[in-house]
Amino acid sequence: INGEIAIRALLDDFDRWEKDGCAGWSGEEVWPFFNTLEDDHDYPDMAYHGRGGPIPVYRAPLESWGVVDLALRAAALELGYGWDADHNAPHGSGVAAWAINSRDGQRVTTNDGYLEPARERANLTIVGDAHVDRVLFDGRRAVGVRVHTADGWLELHAREVVLCAGAIHTPLILMRSGIGPAAELRELGIAVLADLPVGRNLSEHPGVDFALTLRPEARAASSDARHTNCCVRYSSNLAGAGVHDMIVNSFNLLGADEAGLRLGGIGVAVFQVYSRGRLSITTPDPFADPEIDLAMLCDERDLLRMRDGVRRLAELARQPAIAGVVEQVSGARTGRFVDPLGAPDLQELDDWLLDECVDWQHPVGTCRMGAPDDPRAVVDPDCRVLGVDGQRVVDASLMPEVPRANTHLTCVMLGERVAARLRASTAS
Repeated sequence: INGEIAIRALLDDFDRWEKDGCAGWSGEEVWPFFNTLEDDHDYPDMAYHGRGGPIPVYRAPLESWGVVDLALRAAALELGYGWDADHNAPHGSGVAAWAINSRDGQRVTTNDGYLEPARERANLTIVGDAHVDRVLFDGRRAVGVRVHTADGWLELHAREVVLCAGAIHTPLILMRSGIGPAAELRELGIAVLADLPVGRNLSEHPGVDFALTLRPEARAASSDARHTNCCVRYSSNLAGAGVHDMIVNSFNLLGADEAGLRLGGIGVAVFQVYSRGRLSITTPDPFADPEIDLAMLCDERDLLRMRDGVRRLAELARQPAIAGVVEQVSGARTGRFVDPLGAPDLQELDDWLLDECVDWQHPVGTCRMGAPDDPRAVVDPDCRVLGVDGQRVVDASLMPEVPRANTHLTCVMLGERVAARLRASTAS
């Protein structure tokens, strides 16, 4: 919901899922559901795009780009990254306009695209300001949820429960319900219903940003300006990673106040991630947040490619197109800058990278999908929670690994694909 970024994962991401135990989730099998969800403004007649779906996909024309967008584009083209008209094509690479879920300058969310048109259906009840504590079970069958609303605590009953609370709160709800690591739950006095690795396998895109103090003529006119339009997808060819494992993007502004307008930025992120973190429950209190260790860059393969990524950022920043609009470069998070092209001590560079590293707000994997006999799995390829009945998970938490893309469209695809399966099973 943050940047409106609407880019697809790679077909190979889903082929990797299938090879790792997610039968029925290959690239060929999921691709039609990306078409179903989208209404592509620019390429509606391409076989690999959709027309008339709930989520618009739009790419801003160059004349509407900001100064930093255009500077990054020019610098990257000068360094030979090449132009890519459509990152959502099966094999797009290079410099591109971010595809965004926007129509006529307005964000179109899944609420706008899916829920609002269905709001008046007689078989749909929407309960706002609701907070789910746990799933209710009769034996090993899910029969509803315990939820706090404006009217207090309620028990809502259902034939089947589908959790879609995301990679942070879905695992918490499951663990409060007795589904999770047995030892961890018993320590908190939670009765164990199914001993599963809930909260493990947490994965996230790590990024490092350069803050650019912009010359006055290069600054955004207001905080209403679009913050980013340009990205550069590339293959590092390092550490055995696949294609398009890295991405660079622009920031026309880094805040809403005068100081934020003075700052732009360029950033790099590792998009194929090997590092794994962990989410842990610390209390059965339904309003408490979990303990989260993203463990970004803990795998040497990610750290190696981030070192290379910030070197590429520094090369881009030295190109006349960017250097010409910038007064100073610093680390966006700490304000310090270690120039990766200045032959710094490797430990100094790594320490700086770890201090500067931020998450891209794409957590996945905490209720991993996999084969039923896989000890890493929490849900099976039909998204059913293992060891119980009547309970599914359909959100980013089930992804075995974070895709090489922002996660928004992949989450919508999950919903489309599982909804199609549920309709088919109901009809039969």
